[in-house]
Amino acid sequence: MTDMNGRQSAGPPGDLSGPGTPHGPGVPDGTGAPDGTGAPDDLGAPEGPSLRASLEAILLVADEPVPAVILAQVLERPTGEVSSLLRDTAAAYAAEDRGFDLREIAGGWRFYTREECAPVVERFVSEGQEVRLTQAALETLAVVAYRQPVSRARVSAVRGVNCDGVMRTLTLRGLVEDAGTDRETGAILYRTTGYFLERLGLASLEELPDLAPFLPDSVEDVDEATGYGP
Repeated sequence: MTDMNGRQSAGPPGDLSGPGTPHGPGVPDGTGAPDGTGAPDDLGAPEGPSLRASLEAILLVADEPVPAVILAQVLERPTGEVSSLLRDTAAAYAAEDRGFDLREIAGGWRFYTREECAPVVERFVSEGQEVRLTQAALETLAVVAYRQPVSRARVSAVRGVNCDGVMRTLTLRGLVEDAGTDRETGAILYRTTGYFLERLGLASLEELPDLAPFLPDSVEDVDEATGYGP
């Protein structure tokens, strides 16, 4: 099985219905899932996203499995309601034969590509090995090289965009590898590999050129702006 944290991208999930769940506080009668079962599927604001859409959006950018209680706190909904909708959504994904699953792993929820899709994903990745790195990949690799060991969340914060897909590509190409976990947050840390040095013709990371002359502001300013300063 391939997980979204490690190696392959699952792709955006669609809107799915599932068995009904109990109404939560502040959810009016008649507000329900598309299947008409009465399961709450909104955040109480007509212009806002549905509860299911909000859960999907959060889980797509999560670095680690997210507990239902955390999701409930963020969305300000009862934990039981969120847990029930997560289970219903996971069952709906499986029933619709999607290319990904929503699974409860290690006390939290995350998206994973389906095991049956592994050969297709592996072929896609292997055939892309000879393709040149994109500008986004090069920028992401530079952040890892100069700030390692670094989490994907921090890389995304420095670049200002989500870097999960690019980080997976760099890992699959052997340029970036797992460097353990952060003791405070538990997030997976990444560093460059020996293959990275080989491709750049460097003996060690000390031979990397000074980055300061190429930045509009200092690295410390970037850290401070993104909330990752010392």
